[in-house]
Amino acid sequence: MAVEEVLSDLKKKIEEKLPSGTTISSVEFEGPQLVVYTEEPKKFADNGNIVRNLAKALRTRIVVRPDPKVLMPPEESIDKILKTVPEESGVSNYHFDPDVGEVIIEAEKPGLVIGKHGETLREITKKIGWTPKVVRTPPIKSRTVQNIREFMRTNHKERKDILKSVGRKIHRGCTSKDEWVRVTSLGGAKEVGRSCFIISTPESRIMIDCGVNVGSDDNMTPYLYVPEAYPINQIDAVVLTHAHLDHQGLVPLLYKYGFEGPIYCTPPTRDLMALLQLDYIDVAAKEGKRPPYASADVREGLKHTIVLDYEEVTDIAPDIKLTFHNAGHILGSAVSHFHIGDGLHNVVVTGDFKYEKTRLFDAAVNRFPRVESVIMESTYGNSNATQPSLQEAEQNLQNIVNSTLKKDGIVLIPAFAVGRSQEVMIVLEDAIRKGIIPNVPVYLDGMIWEATAIHATYPEYLNNDLRKLIFQKGQNPFLSECFKPVDSNELRQKIIEEPHPCVILSTSGMMNAGPVIEYFKAFAENENNTLVFVGYQADGTLGRRIQKGWKEIPISTREGTHVVKMNMNVEVVDGFSGHSDRRQLMSYIQKMKPRPERVYTEHGDERSCIDLASSLHKKNKLETKALTNLETVRLV
Repeated sequence: MAVEEVLSDLKKKIEEKLPSGTTISSVEFEGPQLVVYTEEPKKFADNGNIVRNLAKALRTRIVVRPDPKVLMPPEESIDKILKTVPEESGVSNYHFDPDVGEVIIEAEKPGLVIGKHGETLREITKKIGWTPKVVRTPPIKSRTVQNIREFMRTNHKERKDILKSVGRKIHRGCTSKDEWVRVTSLGGAKEVGRSCFIISTPESRIMIDCGVNVGSDDNMTPYLYVPEAYPINQIDAVVLTHAHLDHQGLVPLLYKYGFEGPIYCTPPTRDLMALLQLDYIDVAAKEGKRPPYASADVREGLKHTIVLDYEEVTDIAPDIKLTFHNAGHILGSAVSHFHIGDGLHNVVVTGDFKYEKTRLFDAAVNRFPRVESVIMESTYGNSNATQPSLQEAEQNLQNIVNSTLKKDGIVLIPAFAVGRSQEVMIVLEDAIRKGIIPNVPVYLDGMIWEATAIHATYPEYLNNDLRKLIFQKGQNPFLSECFKPVDSNELRQKIIEEPHPCVILSTSGMMNAGPVIEYFKAFAENENNTLVFVGYQADGTLGRRIQKGWKEIPISTREGTHVVKMNMNVEVVDGFSGHSDRRQLMSYIQKMKPRPERVYTEHGDERSCIDLASSLHKKNKLETKALTNLETVRLV
């Protein structure tokens, strides 16, 4: 059936199910959702069940939009909105888009603008005709969030055309009589870096992640030229599990080479993705390397990005539905559940996940309506790869900070901007608030403050305890006065030239670049200072050399090579990892509901992937396999 016929058929079905006297003017696909236009938005707003019942009956996501001719002028609308929402909601801005009849309301407390079961939103629609959408006013000003929101508004017309095209492809109807499902590994199998997989059916091809291995020149990119991925414009969609570069760093390259399809990810992943991609280009240029894509390609990717919240079931191809679930790894990270065909097969792709509640996130989800195959990470899949508990890690860090500050020393913590930094920040803030460690400044340098601002924008993606603290008690630990962003070279120089007891969190996490080098050069010779590693240090990095006990550290500068004498204490605090350790990986599968039939391992060195696959087979009597790059496995 042609798309026009499908739309005509849907319009008739909707009209049949509408209450008497309620009319619609047209229907259109936009991305995965069906948009219903009406000259009577008030009638839909009066009855909150209309859309819910339609979505249930038609088994698709439905959005109701007003016909432009019934919209109240923006100035009058703002007045009505202010009279409708509680004053304490903290409305800070409005953006009206007449093309889609939407008003975006920025508010400090979006829940108060939404109201119980969406009642306040419906009240707004009844009064002004516009469809209100609410976004959170970032409590910490974020350039990234601000720029992305502005970019999406500016390019709304082009984006609408993109979404229409995507919607028509999703709802094009199935044509093949064959039924099969295959998975191809294009990167990230028996290795860490350049994660990329393709799920293929007779109808569609979905790419899951498209990462870059920043630590390798030889194996930097996935095998994007093989038949399963080529031509790139034949891929239906890209699904991103999270924002780390080894999972999404090459997505803009796809647009450079002709991909025109959508990217699906959570809202925080979209924002962090753009932040890290632009930083990747910037760092490559500073190191004299040629970046694989330009900022224009990053913007093109943003135009094609469709964000989905956790637990939101969405059609992404004629025969595939996608649902994201919390993965507990970093902000917005998602375990991706693919429902293929009419109940034919269900695949869970874990991405990177943490099966334990942390200071930031709830444990990764492992309960699904159905699951037959699981593709899972194996970073710590080796039989001896166990991590201390978070409680031990926190206590260890507190002890190190206290003993250093007693000597009037400085604690320097190299950290990754996204995930690890915020985990350590929460631990330090809690310890300072409770008097466990002295109230000293905690300086945040590099991209850490910007990444933290994005965390503060999306508290609904944090764990239950943090959400309660932020929403019910009005306490946001990220806004603590102990945190001091280093937002200028002048402040950095002042910290270096006027040393005082403090904690410095700085990028990069492996000490191969970034402002951490400046601090290290300044503070390494003083034996009262301490360098604390809270993350993995890869071979060949400066961090690994220091861990090995080097006492003279050569550092390249513009003036030549500078040798730093290493006298400061070096400590390693394990346990803050965003990955599951061996016990958690085993437990994740053992406790999965329903029990899967087979498990494929990836995202770990060869030994870890094979060891985990073998152990899962022995322990659970499941079919298991460690995937290999360029291999295609048939699931059905």
